[in-house]
Amino acid sequence: MGHRYTVLGAGRQGVALAYDLAKNCDAELVRVVDSDATLARRAVTRVRKLLPRAKCRLEAVRCDVARRADVRAALADAQVALSAVPYRFNAQLAAWSIERGVSFLDLGGNTAVVRAELALHARARKVGASVVPDCGLAPGLGNHLAAHGIAAMDRARHVHVRCGGLPERPVGPLGYKLVFNFRGLWNEYRGEAEFLRGGKLVRVPTLTELESFTSSELGPLEASVTSGGTSTCPRTWKGALETFDYKTIRYPGHWAQIRTLFELGFMDERLGARDGTVLAPLRLTQELFEQRLAFPAMRDVVLLRVCVRGTHAGRPLELRYDLMDRHDAQTGFTAMERTTAFPAALVAHTQARGLVPPGARPLEQSVPALRYFEELPRHDIRVHLSVR
Repeated sequence: MGHRYTVLGAGRQGVALAYDLAKNCDAELVRVVDSDATLARRAVTRVRKLLPRAKCRLEAVRCDVARRADVRAALADAQVALSAVPYRFNAQLAAWSIERGVSFLDLGGNTAVVRAELALHARARKVGASVVPDCGLAPGLGNHLAAHGIAAMDRARHVHVRCGGLPERPVGPLGYKLVFNFRGLWNEYRGEAEFLRGGKLVRVPTLTELESFTSSELGPLEASVTSGGTSTCPRTWKGALETFDYKTIRYPGHWAQIRTLFELGFMDERLGARDGTVLAPLRLTQELFEQRLAFPAMRDVVLLRVCVRGTHAGRPLELRYDLMDRHDAQTGFTAMERTTAFPAALVAHTQARGLVPPGARPLEQSVPALRYFEELPRHDIRVHLSVR
C-alpha cells in the first residue's frame, strides 16, 4: 500500500513537489490544493502529462489555507502535508496538521516562523506526527549536507554554506531573474542572519560582508549575507562547532544595486510623504521585479557549495559538497523548482515511511543524514562530494 500526500499550494514549487511525490515517493495519493481551483487542476493536469504511467491517484481540490475547515478537509486521509505557500502560514498549518494527526513539512525561509513550529513539539509527539520545517534548498538541502559532513568527522569545526539561484548569464539591470516568490526574496534580503562565530551565536546584518566566489562554469561571482539560510543550525551545533555561516551568491554588482534600493526606501512597506500621503514603495518594487525581471526565455541555474572542515583520525579533513543544477527542458521544471521541491519531497517520503520520530524537530536533527544523502540521486539531485 502506498503513501498519501497533500500538497498545500499549486504554484511553482507545489507542482514540482506533486511531480516528485508521484514519481519517486511510493505514492498512493497526491492531492494538490490551492485557493484557486483552476490552478490546482492545471497542476494535476501537468503532472499527469509528465507521468502518464503514474500509478497513484492525483486529485485537485480548492482550499483556502487561512481557513481551518478547508485545511482539515484537504488533509483527510493524508499521511504527510507539504506546505508550498508563503511562509507566514506555516506555523498555523503545522498546528492544524497535528490536529489531524498528519505529519507536516514546509519549504521555510523565516526562522521566527520555524521556531513557532518547533514549539509544537509536545503536541506533535502526542499524536504521533512529525513536523520538519525548512526543507527546501537553503535552508534545507544545504543544512542537511552540513549535517552529513559533520557526522562523517570525529570533530567538525567550521561549516560554510554558499548558495544562489541565477540566470545562466547576467541579464537585466540587476544581473538577475526572479526565480521564486518576490516576498520570499525580500524576506531574505532584509534584517539579520544568525551565525556561529568563535563558538558563539552572533547576529550579522544582511547585505554585508561581500566576498568573491568563483564558478568554473559561470565565472566570477559575489556572495553576501542574507537572512534565514542558516535556519536552526547555529543553535543545533552551538557548543560543537566554531563556525556556521551562510551567504547568497549573485553575479558581480547585484549586491551594490540591491543595497541602493534598500537605502533609497524602495524596499520599505510604508513611507510617509511630505504632503501626508502614505505610500507603499514595496508594492511598486514587487510589481516591477515581477514584470521586469521575469525573463522567461532565460533559463536558470542553481549553485550550492557546502564546506565542512575539521579533523578525522587525527588529521585535518575538509569535505566539500557541490551542486550545480540547470533548468530541465524535458519536464519544464526550473533549477530552483527542482532543487527546492525534490529534496523536500524526499523528506516527506522519509516521514511517510516512519523514519522521522514524532515531534517537531529541525531537519538536521530529525531526518537520517546518511539515508537522505544516499537517496538524493533517486530524486535527480546529484551532489558531488570531494575530500580534501
